[in-house]
Amino acid sequence: MDQRPLRRILAPAAALLTLLTGAGCTAEAVKGVQGAPGAAGLRDPYFPKLGNGGYDVRHYALTLDYDPKTGKLTATADITARATQNLSAFNLDLHGLTVGGATVDGAPAAVNRAGDELTLRPRDDLKKGGIFRTVVRYSGSPGLLTDADHSEEGWLRTADGAVALGQPTGSMAWFPGNHHPSDKATYDITVMVPTGLTAVSNGELRSERPTTDGRRTAFSWHAGQPMASYLATVAIGHYRTKASSPGDGQGVPLYTAADTTVAARSEELLARIPELLAWAKDYFGPYPFTSTGAIVERTGDAGYALETQNRPVFPESSFDAPTLVHELAHQWYGDSVTPKTWQDMWLNEGFATYAEWLYLEDFEDITVGKSFETAFGTDANWAFPPGEPPSAEEISDPPVYYRGAMVLHKIRQAVGDDTFFAILEGWPRTHRHGNASTDDFITYVEEVSGKDLAEVWDVWLYGEDKPAKP
Repeated sequence: MDQRPLRRILAPAAALLTLLTGAGCTAEAVKGVQGAPGAAGLRDPYFPKLGNGGYDVRHYALTLDYDPKTGKLTATADITARATQNLSAFNLDLHGLTVGGATVDGAPAAVNRAGDELTLRPRDDLKKGGIFRTVVRYSGSPGLLTDADHSEEGWLRTADGAVALGQPTGSMAWFPGNHHPSDKATYDITVMVPTGLTAVSNGELRSERPTTDGRRTAFSWHAGQPMASYLATVAIGHYRTKASSPGDGQGVPLYTAADTTVAARSEELLARIPELLAWAKDYFGPYPFTSTGAIVERTGDAGYALETQNRPVFPESSFDAPTLVHELAHQWYGDSVTPKTWQDMWLNEGFATYAEWLYLEDFEDITVGKSFETAFGTDANWAFPPGEPPSAEEISDPPVYYRGAMVLHKIRQAVGDDTFFAILEGWPRTHRHGNASTDDFITYVEEVSGKDLAEVWDVWLYGEDKPAKP
């Protein structure tokens, strides 16, 4: 057990700031610079107020102290960002928690609150291109956000702790940030919990050590590859954990955590992660992250599985092999190459669903063609075109998943297997750790294949009507 003092918790953020400023990207709040407020929202087609303009986050260092008995969270967010314009003020997304104060580059900043918009005005305007550091102290009882489709996200309390799930907007319930998928960053997340509990997060566990009062344990996690905030997670409770390396035959560490009440029933499938990851690499290319694993919760602790980066979360009721494959595939499609807006959601779910179809063919003798025919014959999959869901309420509905996968299969039929599987591997490699849109995908596929696939896009991706034949 690491006995280093807790003042080391924020060292990664300080080191990153030193690296950035040492490279000539100086943090500047300069007197005389004429700035303007950053936009309060990025005009996402479905969540126009989500995210903020005027800056690009590079790194989050979050320090969380949570008491499961009271539900109280006391926290600090240390955010390193680059100004993309001269800034007189900028916004962070934060839901429901109380801000105790904020600084920008060490100087107190004025703080105003309007709903989920937290506006910070630094002492001096920030210069375009400069790196600046914002520290926000906040506390309260983090809560839930109910989505348009009535699912719950945010900070979900459990019998012995909590689990944080953020798709599409729930991460604002437990830390302030630029909560749009287009602004990805690296993370250090330190969670202090009562001794006897475990705190699991994204990336690699850097240390586990008692606090100075001996009553709590601090778990420090580091996610060194860019991550959209909706993919950040924290899971707190009594877990049976297992850490091993390599995770996929190439030295990737594996860390799994299963609630102690479901651990025995989850053990066999958790043990298959290295096998399934190796299988996925053959189709999708090199695994894009430096660690892998899973978190399994009790049924009811969460209402769905989610592809939280490095470490997907599953309720026991959803923890089966096809769903595990689905969430592992998201590490390439959705986590590494992330949609530019939520309108591009089918790029996440269509690929992950197609990965399920490949698994069923290779492991359960259900051909991809048969899965396609089943999806084609299911009326719910034709409610709307996957490229244009009608509203935020529908972005997780069946057409996004199954008709999205049908789009991929029609591409396969049009370009042939060799080209299709080159696309399957090349797409996440080309946009590794970045963002991409549907238009980017259309351009990529047509460039790689050398074919005009207008019929696929017009009928299968954007068409309103079901074709007469599959």
